[in-house]
Amino acid sequence: MAFWPSGLLEPASPDPSDISAAEPIINEEDIASALLNRLNQGAMIAKRVIPCLDVHDGHVTRGVQFGKAEAGELRNVGDPVELALRYNDQGADEMVFFDITASAHGRATMVDVIERAADQCFMPLTVGGGLKSVGDIYTMLRAGADKISINSSALAEPELIRAGAEKFGSQCIVVSIDARKVAPDKWEVFSHGGRKPTGLDAVEWARRAVSLGAGEIVLNSIDADGTKAGFDLVIPRRVSEAVGVPVVASGGAGKLEHMAEVLLEGKADAVLAASIFHFGEYTVGEVKKYLADKQIQVRF
Repeated sequence: MAFWPSGLLEPASPDPSDISAAEPIINEEDIASALLNRLNQGAMIAKRVIPCLDVHDGHVTRGVQFGKAEAGELRNVGDPVELALRYNDQGADEMVFFDITASAHGRATMVDVIERAADQCFMPLTVGGGLKSVGDIYTMLRAGADKISINSSALAEPELIRAGAEKFGSQCIVVSIDARKVAPDKWEVFSHGGRKPTGLDAVEWARRAVSLGAGEIVLNSIDADGTKAGFDLVIPRRVSEAVGVPVVASGGAGKLEHMAEVLLEGKADAVLAASIFHFGEYTVGEVKKYLADKQIQVRF
């Protein structure tokens, strides 16, 4: 059954004897334009709410800020698949798993986590942490991930972005950027869990990542991460205005107001949060209801 760009069912074929019946004047460009407009007015405008799970040795953990895994300052939050199912039932738009172990043993554990989560959840899954080759990317996609996220490996070998996009499509490749404010109007990219400065400007690196084939940018504020004091509103806006792909804001969510602020003032396409969901302060549904009350379009 065919649909016209207006969304109406295609009308029945005209009676050949009715000379007043006229065929609609529409060409392929009109159809493509109408369908693109429909996408822009629908799915692409809806803001996403994304819980994030930091997985360490098969368990979800949470530190206050970057680098706490190495210092042993992590809180055990629970089983990643159980938490993923909880957020799936709450209506999360996606789920992000970050393997902060990033060892060979951790990789095998993460494959098992993704396989189990993909088998039981219906939301898209993104996995990141320690993915250094096209083979690593393939392993996670084959396990059931819909997208993979690369950070330090993309900085070390930017061509990995292009190789992944050419092999699996840009829609599968997310580049995660850890940014710290180093001057009044400058954000620098840091690698290795926010511990190593790179000298790269965050906006310029985002532009380059997209030019190489990244289909999405996750922007993590090192300064705000885990503090629950609110998002940095400036750098998400700068990156969103500089690239033509979705930008996910991460780091700083503590109140419902913070979510709305970064989507409106920060021009982010999605919000990613951990602590406020893991410790039961808010559900995904409560966040979405608040955003909807603020006239921000979300999916229920």
